[in-house]
Amino acid sequence: MRVDSLRTASGPTISWRVIECWGAGISLLFQAGALLPLILADADGALSESARSILRLPCLPIYVFTAVILIRNFPQFLTALRRNLLVPLILALPFLSTLWSIGPSTTLRRAIGLLFCVLLSYVLAIRFTPRQLLFLVFVTLGTCIVLSVVLSMVSPALATMPDGDGAMRGVFIHKNVLGWYAALMILVATAVLIDGTFGLRRTAFILLAAGIICLASSGSMTAIIATSVAFCLIGFYTLLQRSSSIGRVVIVLFFIQLSVGILISLHEFLVPALEALGKDATLTGRVPLWELVDREIADRWMLGYGYQAFWTTANPEALHMWLKIGWAAPHAHNGFRDILLSFGIVGMIPFAVMLPHAIRQGAMLHCHDAQYGWLWLNVLTIMILVMNLTESIFFVQNDAIFILFTTAIIMFSLYAPVVSVSHAPSWQASRVAL
Repeated sequence: MRVDSLRTASGPTISWRVIECWGAGISLLFQAGALLPLILADADGALSESARSILRLPCLPIYVFTAVILIRNFPQFLTALRRNLLVPLILALPFLSTLWSIGPSTTLRRAIGLLFCVLLSYVLAIRFTPRQLLFLVFVTLGTCIVLSVVLSMVSPALATMPDGDGAMRGVFIHKNVLGWYAALMILVATAVLIDGTFGLRRTAFILLAAGIICLASSGSMTAIIATSVAFCLIGFYTLLQRSSSIGRVVIVLFFIQLSVGILISLHEFLVPALEALGKDATLTGRVPLWELVDREIADRWMLGYGYQAFWTTANPEALHMWLKIGWAAPHAHNGFRDILLSFGIVGMIPFAVMLPHAIRQGAMLHCHDAQYGWLWLNVLTIMILVMNLTESIFFVQNDAIFILFTTAIIMFSLYAPVVSVSHAPSWQASRVAL
């Protein structure tokens, strides 16, 4: 007989569902990197090695929580693994890359951290519905955004960047991180307003306003662009759901052509346009960085340098690159390039195969199973893809954004076969069941 509650010494019982909800919310809050890194950072906003060691300590109870929940729900965990074999395959790549990594110990340590982050994604995917996860993220991100606004009023010096540009960073260590989570807060608050089943319209409007304030004050162009894309995607998915089967094909083809056209235009005309407007045509140093990164990728295009082994002081190529560009880039500022640096084309191929499959599954679920609230997860997935054009979020260990991205992909593959069978003809559904 399965025990679904815990009894304390004084008598009251605590249900496992309460433990799951609180544990998942606190885990996401810590993985968002709010407040604690800000407290441990030095005057320049950098983290020392001792500070990084301290930051690893809160991850241990999160790992324990993740392991306990997965053990209790092991059959569902196996089902989630079987329904999308690309996720465990890609998860194995960081460990396999220790065989050719230029820093095997660094790769192995960070691969273990990534493993538990993805396992937390499995917990979120199998123990929460899309609407339940929306509420969980709404509360978690809302806490971070409200604290950021409060800190900016109570201690403006602490809540702004130390470099003197006046940009707001809130309870995060950098303004860009605040921008990312503010963008996600705007999406989540908008999704709560659209959903209408939570009875939290006033709270959603307040958090939406707080998210907009944080987004504008951070000055993160990546987050601003991602937010604009999110609202375009909300319109796209809403129109997609309300259209007929033929209409959906036309809408998807038009959207793909429009997206390709925009990407080509940005590639050809963005830098000249910025120069004409007197703006930074290097995208804050990203363009010269990408040129150097592309050369390093070409040198090890098959297998890469090993998971997160390139951007370390032990790598002479990274040191040489930092000297050339004049600043110590922590990553390639492009998630797709960092995948190639870590795993080469061997890692990019399964990742590139997984993405369109997940996007198609998510769109199908939104169109045929809308009562579960799939809209925000579909928008979130593509929104994070857009963020990775100028930032590196893919395969980052102990990062709430990548955890949510992976959760969405796992959740799509977990629910899609069930929904596809329920909408298939009766003879086909019976054959699938057999």
